[in-house]
Amino acid sequence: MTIFDGITARSVLTPRLRAGVLERSATASPTVTVVFVHGNVSSSLFWQPLMLALPECVRALAIDLRGFGSSATLPVDATRGLADYSDDVTAVLVELGVDRAHLVGWSMGGGVTMQLLLDHPTLVQTLTLVASVSPYGFGGTGGADGHRLSSDDAGTGGGGANPDFVARLQSGDRGCDPTSPRTVYQTTYVKPPFSSEHDDIWVESMLSTATGIANYPGDSTLSENWPGFAPGGSGVLNTMTPGHFNTTGIVDLALKPAILWIHGTDDVIVSDTSFFDLNYLGQLGVIPGWPGIDVAPPQPMIQQTRAVLGAYRDAGGEVTELELAHCGHSPHLEHPAAFLAALLEQLER
Repeated sequence: MTIFDGITARSVLTPRLRAGVLERSATASPTVTVVFVHGNVSSSLFWQPLMLALPECVRALAIDLRGFGSSATLPVDATRGLADYSDDVTAVLVELGVDRAHLVGWSMGGGVTMQLLLDHPTLVQTLTLVASVSPYGFGGTGGADGHRLSSDDAGTGGGGANPDFVARLQSGDRGCDPTSPRTVYQTTYVKPPFSSEHDDIWVESMLSTATGIANYPGDSTLSENWPGFAPGGSGVLNTMTPGHFNTTGIVDLALKPAILWIHGTDDVIVSDTSFFDLNYLGQLGVIPGWPGIDVAPPQPMIQQTRAVLGAYRDAGGEVTELELAHCGHSPHLEHPAAFLAALLEQLER
Protein backbone atom coordinates (compact mmCIF):
# COMPACT_ATOMS: atom_id res chain seq x y z
CA MET A 1 0.00 0.00 0.00
CA THR A 2 1.54 3.32 -1.10
CA ILE A 3 1.03 6.13 1.38
CA PHE A 4 2.01 9.63 0.26
CA ASP A 5 4.34 11.80 2.32
CA GLY A 6 2.31 13.90 4.72
CA ILE A 7 -0.35 11.23 5.25
CA THR A 8 -0.38 8.62 7.99
CA ALA A 9 -2.09 5.24 7.93
CA ARG A 10 -3.62 3.76 11.05
CA SER A 11 -5.93 0.98 12.11
CA VAL A 12 -8.96 1.96 14.17
CA LEU A 13 -10.71 -0.73 16.20
CA THR A 14 -14.43 -0.19 16.74
CA PRO A 15 -17.16 -2.47 18.10
CA ARG A 16 -18.17 -3.11 14.47
CA LEU A 17 -14.86 -3.66 12.68
CA ARG A 18 -11.18 -2.90 12.42
CA ALA A 19 -10.98 -0.08 9.91
CA GLY A 20 -8.10 1.29 7.90
CA VAL A 21 -7.91 5.08 8.08
CA LEU A 22 -5.68 7.59 6.31
CA GLU A 23 -5.16 10.96 7.98
CA ARG A 24 -3.67 14.28 6.95
CA SER A 25 -3.49 16.14 10.24
CA ALA A 26 -4.35 19.81 10.64
CA THR A 27 -1.40 22.01 11.61
CA ALA A 28 -3.23 25.31 11.98
CA SER A 29 -6.24 26.57 13.92
CA PRO A 30 -9.20 26.72 13.89
CA THR A 31 -9.62 23.24 12.48
CA VAL A 32 -12.36 21.58 10.49
CA THR A 33 -12.69 17.87 9.77
CA VAL A 34 -13.36 16.43 6.32
CA VAL A 35 -14.19 12.73 5.97
CA PHE A 36 -13.72 11.05 2.60
CA VAL A 37 -15.60 7.85 1.66
CA HIS A 38 -14.42 5.96 -1.42
CA GLY A 39 -16.48 4.12 -4.00
CA ASN A 40 -16.84 0.53 -5.17
CA VAL A 41 -13.71 -1.40 -6.22
CA SER A 42 -11.38 1.22 -4.77
CA SER A 43 -10.10 2.40 -1.40
CA SER A 44 -9.03 5.50 0.52
CA LEU A 45 -5.79 5.61 -1.50
CA PHE A 46 -7.62 7.50 -4.25
CA TRP A 47 -8.17 10.49 -1.97
CA GLN A 48 -4.52 11.21 -1.13
CA PRO A 49 -3.76 13.99 -3.65
CA LEU A 50 -6.86 15.89 -2.60
CA MET A 51 -6.15 15.41 1.10
CA LEU A 52 -2.67 16.90 0.68
CA ALA A 53 -4.02 19.87 -1.28
CA LEU A 54 -6.34 21.01 1.52
CA PRO A 55 -5.43 23.99 3.74
CA GLU A 56 -3.44 23.42 6.92
CA CYS A 57 -6.51 24.07 9.07
CA VAL A 58 -8.26 20.97 7.67
CA ARG A 59 -8.03 17.57 9.30
CA ALA A 60 -8.63 15.09 6.49
CA LEU A 61 -9.71 11.50 7.18
CA ALA A 62 -10.28 8.81 4.56
CA ILE A 63 -11.89 5.58 5.76
CA ASP A 64 -11.65 2.20 4.05
CA LEU A 65 -15.03 0.47 3.90
CA ARG A 66 -15.29 -3.15 4.99
CA GLY A 67 -13.77 -5.46 2.40
CA PHE A 68 -11.70 -2.70 0.80
CA GLY A 69 -8.24 -1.28 1.38
CA SER A 70 -6.81 -2.21 4.77
CA SER A 71 -10.14 -2.61 6.59
CA ALA A 72 -11.33 -6.00 7.80
CA THR A 73 -13.11 -8.23 5.33
CA LEU A 74 -16.54 -8.77 6.85
CA PRO A 75 -19.78 -9.89 5.16
CA VAL A 76 -22.07 -7.22 3.76
CA ASP A 77 -25.78 -7.52 4.54
CA ALA A 78 -27.25 -6.09 1.35
CA THR A 79 -30.80 -6.19 2.69
CA ARG A 80 -29.79 -3.11 4.73
CA GLY A 81 -28.80 -1.23 1.59
CA LEU A 82 -25.55 0.63 2.29
CA ALA A 83 -26.22 0.84 6.03
CA ASP A 84 -23.52 -1.68 6.97
CA TYR A 85 -21.02 0.74 5.46
CA SER A 86 -22.54 3.93 6.87
CA ASP A 87 -22.73 2.38 10.34
CA ASP A 88 -19.07 1.40 10.03
CA VAL A 89 -18.06 4.95 9.10
CA THR A 90 -20.08 6.31 12.01
CA ALA A 91 -18.40 3.87 14.41
CA VAL A 92 -14.96 5.01 13.24
CA LEU A 93 -15.86 8.66 13.75
CA VAL A 94 -17.17 7.93 17.24
CA GLU A 95 -13.93 6.11 18.08
CA LEU A 96 -11.91 9.09 16.81
CA GLY A 97 -14.01 11.57 18.78
CA VAL A 98 -15.43 13.29 15.69
CA ASP A 99 -18.94 14.53 16.42
CA ARG A 100 -19.37 16.77 13.36
CA ALA A 101 -17.68 16.68 9.97
CA HIS A 102 -17.87 17.61 6.31
CA LEU A 103 -18.56 14.36 4.42
CA VAL A 104 -17.36 13.66 0.89
CA GLY A 105 -18.60 10.49 -0.84
CA TRP A 106 -17.54 9.21 -4.26
CA SER A 107 -19.81 6.95 -6.34
CA MET A 108 -21.03 4.20 -3.99
CA GLY A 109 -19.51 6.29 -1.21
CA GLY A 110 -22.01 9.02 -2.08
CA GLY A 111 -24.77 6.56 -1.26
CA VAL A 112 -22.99 5.68 1.98
CA THR A 113 -22.85 9.33 3.01
CA MET A 114 -26.50 9.93 2.09
CA GLN A 115 -27.45 6.95 4.28
CA LEU A 116 -25.31 8.33 7.09
CA LEU A 117 -27.08 11.68 6.73
CA LEU A 118 -30.44 9.92 7.07
CA ASP A 119 -29.40 8.01 10.18
CA HIS A 120 -27.13 10.58 11.88
CA PRO A 121 -28.01 14.05 10.55
CA THR A 122 -26.34 15.93 13.41
CA LEU A 123 -22.99 14.39 12.46
CA VAL A 124 -23.02 15.94 8.98
CA GLN A 125 -21.89 19.56 8.67
CA THR A 126 -22.02 19.50 4.86
CA LEU A 127 -22.31 16.75 2.26
CA THR A 128 -20.38 16.56 -1.00
CA LEU A 129 -21.53 13.96 -3.52
CA VAL A 130 -18.93 13.01 -6.12
CA ALA A 131 -20.29 11.16 -9.18
CA SER A 132 -22.68 9.62 -6.68
CA VAL A 133 -24.97 6.67 -7.13
CA SER A 134 -28.58 7.77 -7.62
CA PRO A 135 -30.70 8.10 -4.46
CA TYR A 136 -32.79 5.30 -6.02
CA GLY A 137 -29.82 2.94 -6.32
CA PHE A 138 -28.12 1.44 -9.35
CA GLY A 139 -30.26 -0.10 -12.06
CA GLY A 140 -33.82 -1.34 -12.16
CA THR A 141 -35.67 1.97 -11.89
CA GLY A 142 -37.27 4.25 -14.45
CA GLY A 143 -38.08 7.91 -14.80
CA ALA A 144 -37.03 10.85 -12.68
CA ASP A 145 -39.34 9.49 -9.97
CA GLY A 146 -37.26 6.30 -9.65
CA HIS A 147 -40.14 3.84 -9.90
CA ARG A 148 -39.13 0.17 -9.76
CA LEU A 149 -39.38 -1.66 -13.07
CA SER A 150 -40.10 -5.09 -11.60
CA SER A 151 -40.99 -6.47 -8.20
CA ASP A 152 -37.77 -8.51 -8.01
CA ASP A 153 -35.46 -5.83 -9.52
CA ALA A 154 -34.41 -8.15 -12.33
CA GLY A 155 -31.10 -7.34 -13.99
CA THR A 156 -29.55 -5.63 -10.96
CA GLY A 157 -27.15 -6.71 -8.25
CA GLY A 158 -24.47 -9.35 -7.99
CA GLY A 159 -25.47 -11.28 -11.09
CA GLY A 160 -24.56 -8.35 -13.32
CA ALA A 161 -20.83 -8.37 -12.59
CA ASN A 162 -18.40 -9.51 -15.28
CA PRO A 163 -17.02 -12.81 -13.94
CA ASP A 164 -13.72 -12.33 -15.77
CA PHE A 165 -13.22 -8.95 -14.09
CA VAL A 166 -13.99 -10.50 -10.71
CA ALA A 167 -11.47 -13.29 -11.37
CA ARG A 168 -8.82 -10.75 -12.31
CA LEU A 169 -9.42 -8.82 -9.09
CA GLN A 170 -9.07 -12.04 -7.14
CA SER A 171 -5.84 -13.02 -8.90
CA GLY A 172 -4.25 -9.58 -8.55
CA ASP A 173 -4.07 -8.94 -12.30
CA ARG A 174 -1.98 -5.83 -13.07
CA GLY A 175 -1.97 -6.27 -16.83
CA CYS A 176 -3.73 -4.45 -19.66
CA ASP A 177 -6.20 -7.01 -21.01
CA PRO A 178 -9.70 -5.66 -21.80
CA THR A 179 -11.26 -6.83 -18.53
CA SER A 180 -8.25 -6.11 -16.30
CA PRO A 181 -8.64 -3.63 -13.43
CA ARG A 182 -6.14 -1.33 -15.12
CA THR A 183 -8.18 -1.19 -18.33
CA VAL A 184 -11.44 -0.77 -16.43
CA TYR A 185 -9.88 2.18 -14.59
CA GLN A 186 -8.49 3.74 -17.78
CA THR A 187 -11.73 3.39 -19.75
CA THR A 188 -14.47 3.91 -17.16
CA TYR A 189 -13.16 5.50 -13.95
CA VAL A 190 -11.70 8.36 -15.98
CA LYS A 191 -12.34 9.76 -19.45
CA PRO A 192 -9.65 8.56 -21.87
CA PRO A 193 -6.92 9.53 -22.50
CA PHE A 194 -6.54 10.78 -18.92
CA SER A 195 -3.61 9.31 -17.03
CA SER A 196 -1.50 10.29 -14.04
CA GLU A 197 1.78 9.38 -12.40
CA HIS A 198 -0.23 7.52 -9.76
CA ASP A 199 -2.13 5.09 -12.00
CA ASP A 200 -0.27 2.08 -10.58
CA ILE A 201 -1.42 3.12 -7.10
CA TRP A 202 -5.02 3.38 -8.25
CA VAL A 203 -4.79 -0.17 -9.65
CA GLU A 204 -3.38 -1.40 -6.34
CA SER A 205 -6.32 0.26 -4.64
CA MET A 206 -8.77 -1.56 -6.88
CA LEU A 207 -7.01 -4.86 -6.22
CA SER A 208 -7.60 -4.46 -2.48
CA THR A 209 -11.27 -5.36 -3.09
CA ALA A 210 -12.39 -8.53 -1.29
CA THR A 211 -14.22 -10.83 -3.68
CA GLY A 212 -16.92 -13.42 -3.07
CA ILE A 213 -20.60 -13.84 -2.38
CA ALA A 214 -20.41 -11.88 0.88
CA ASN A 215 -18.36 -9.06 -0.64
CA TYR A 216 -17.81 -8.15 -4.31
CA PRO A 217 -19.93 -8.72 -6.28
CA GLY A 218 -22.39 -10.63 -4.07
CA ASP A 219 -24.96 -13.34 -4.79
CA SER A 220 -27.94 -13.47 -7.13
CA THR A 221 -31.21 -15.33 -7.61
CA LEU A 222 -33.06 -16.59 -10.67
CA SER A 223 -35.77 -14.42 -12.20
CA GLU A 224 -38.53 -15.00 -14.72
CA ASN A 225 -37.91 -11.46 -15.95
CA TRP A 226 -35.21 -10.43 -18.43
CA PRO A 227 -32.25 -10.95 -18.24
CA GLY A 228 -32.94 -13.94 -15.97
CA PHE A 229 -31.46 -12.96 -12.62
CA ALA A 230 -32.34 -10.75 -9.66
CA PRO A 231 -30.46 -9.52 -6.59
CA GLY A 232 -29.47 -11.70 -3.70
CA GLY A 233 -29.22 -10.60 -0.09
CA SER A 234 -25.48 -10.24 0.39
CA GLY A 235 -22.51 -8.52 -1.16
CA VAL A 236 -21.60 -5.14 -2.58
CA LEU A 237 -23.66 -4.86 -5.76
CA ASN A 238 -26.85 -5.98 -4.05
CA THR A 239 -26.60 -3.10 -1.56
CA MET A 240 -27.53 -0.60 -4.27
CA THR A 241 -30.48 -2.45 -5.79
CA PRO A 242 -33.77 -0.52 -5.56
CA GLY A 243 -35.50 -2.96 -3.23
CA HIS A 244 -32.68 -2.55 -0.72
CA PHE A 245 -31.55 1.04 -1.17
CA ASN A 246 -33.39 4.36 -1.25
CA THR A 247 -32.10 7.60 0.26
CA THR A 248 -34.78 9.97 -1.05
CA GLY A 249 -35.77 10.47 2.59
CA ILE A 250 -33.07 13.15 2.85
CA VAL A 251 -35.69 15.50 1.37
CA ASP A 252 -37.80 15.19 4.53
CA LEU A 253 -35.02 15.75 7.08
CA ALA A 254 -35.61 18.62 9.48
CA LEU A 255 -31.88 19.32 9.54
CA LYS A 256 -30.58 19.88 6.00
CA PRO A 257 -26.85 20.47 5.60
CA ALA A 258 -25.65 22.09 2.39
CA ILE A 259 -25.09 19.59 -0.44
CA LEU A 260 -22.52 19.96 -3.20
CA TRP A 261 -22.94 17.60 -6.17
CA ILE A 262 -19.93 17.27 -8.48
CA HIS A 263 -20.10 15.07 -11.56
CA GLY A 264 -18.66 14.79 -15.06
CA THR A 265 -20.46 15.13 -18.38
CA ASP A 266 -18.63 12.05 -19.73
CA ASP A 267 -19.16 9.64 -16.83
CA VAL A 268 -19.96 6.18 -18.24
CA ILE A 269 -20.65 4.56 -14.85
CA VAL A 270 -23.16 6.90 -13.21
CA SER A 271 -25.01 8.25 -16.22
CA ASP A 272 -28.36 8.30 -17.98
CA THR A 273 -26.63 6.02 -20.51
CA SER A 274 -24.45 3.93 -18.21
CA PHE A 275 -22.34 1.15 -19.68
CA PHE A 276 -22.92 -0.69 -16.39
CA ASP A 277 -26.72 -0.56 -16.69
CA LEU A 278 -27.85 -3.83 -18.28
CA ASN A 279 -31.00 -2.20 -19.63
CA TYR A 280 -28.89 0.31 -21.55
CA LEU A 281 -26.62 -2.48 -22.82
CA GLY A 282 -29.73 -4.35 -23.91
CA GLN A 283 -30.95 -1.30 -25.78
CA LEU A 284 -27.58 -1.15 -27.57
CA GLY A 285 -27.88 -4.82 -28.52
CA VAL A 286 -24.91 -5.86 -26.40
CA ILE A 287 -27.12 -8.18 -24.31
CA PRO A 288 -29.61 -10.21 -26.37
CA GLY A 289 -33.32 -10.50 -25.77
CA TRP A 290 -33.92 -6.99 -24.46
CA PRO A 291 -37.71 -6.68 -23.98
CA GLY A 292 -37.90 -3.05 -25.06
CA ILE A 293 -37.91 0.41 -23.56
CA ASP A 294 -41.43 0.07 -22.11
CA VAL A 295 -40.31 -2.89 -19.97
CA ALA A 296 -36.61 -2.28 -19.38
CA PRO A 297 -35.62 1.36 -20.01
CA PRO A 298 -32.15 2.58 -19.04
CA GLN A 299 -32.02 4.22 -15.63
CA PRO A 300 -31.84 8.04 -15.88
CA MET A 301 -29.39 8.29 -12.99
CA ILE A 302 -28.47 11.95 -13.45
CA GLN A 303 -32.10 13.00 -13.90
CA GLN A 304 -33.03 11.13 -10.72
CA THR A 305 -30.30 12.72 -8.61
CA ARG A 306 -31.12 16.17 -9.98
CA ALA A 307 -34.81 15.65 -9.16
CA VAL A 308 -34.18 14.53 -5.59
CA LEU A 309 -31.70 17.33 -4.94
CA GLY A 310 -34.18 19.77 -6.46
CA ALA A 311 -36.80 18.56 -4.01
CA TYR A 312 -34.22 18.90 -1.20
CA ARG A 313 -33.68 22.52 -2.27
CA ASP A 314 -37.43 23.18 -2.49
CA ALA A 315 -37.79 21.82 1.04
CA GLY A 316 -35.31 24.37 2.37
CA GLY A 317 -31.91 22.78 1.75
CA GLU A 318 -28.99 24.43 -0.01
CA VAL A 319 -27.78 22.57 -3.13
CA THR A 320 -24.93 23.41 -5.49
CA GLU A 321 -24.36 21.40 -8.67
CA LEU A 322 -21.01 21.46 -10.46
CA GLU A 323 -21.06 19.60 -13.77
CA LEU A 324 -17.56 19.34 -15.24
CA ALA A 325 -17.06 19.05 -19.00
CA HIS A 326 -14.57 16.52 -20.39
CA CYS A 327 -14.72 14.60 -17.13
CA GLY A 328 -15.48 10.97 -16.38
CA HIS A 329 -16.29 9.24 -13.09
CA SER A 330 -13.42 10.72 -11.04
CA PRO A 331 -13.69 14.53 -10.90
CA HIS A 332 -11.24 14.71 -7.98
CA LEU A 333 -8.54 13.09 -10.12
CA GLU A 334 -9.41 14.52 -13.53
CA HIS A 335 -10.12 18.15 -12.58
CA PRO A 336 -8.37 18.58 -9.20
CA ALA A 337 -8.19 22.41 -9.27
CA ALA A 338 -11.90 22.90 -10.00
CA PHE A 339 -12.79 20.19 -7.51
CA LEU A 340 -10.66 21.71 -4.76
CA ALA A 341 -12.07 25.19 -5.33
CA ALA A 342 -15.64 23.90 -5.07
CA LEU A 343 -14.85 21.86 -1.96
CA LEU A 344 -13.20 24.83 -0.23
CA GLU A 345 -16.34 26.89 -0.85
CA GLN A 346 -18.37 24.03 0.61
CA LEU A 347 -16.23 23.99 3.76
CA GLU A 348 -17.20 27.63 4.35
CA ARG A 349 -20.90 26.76 4.50
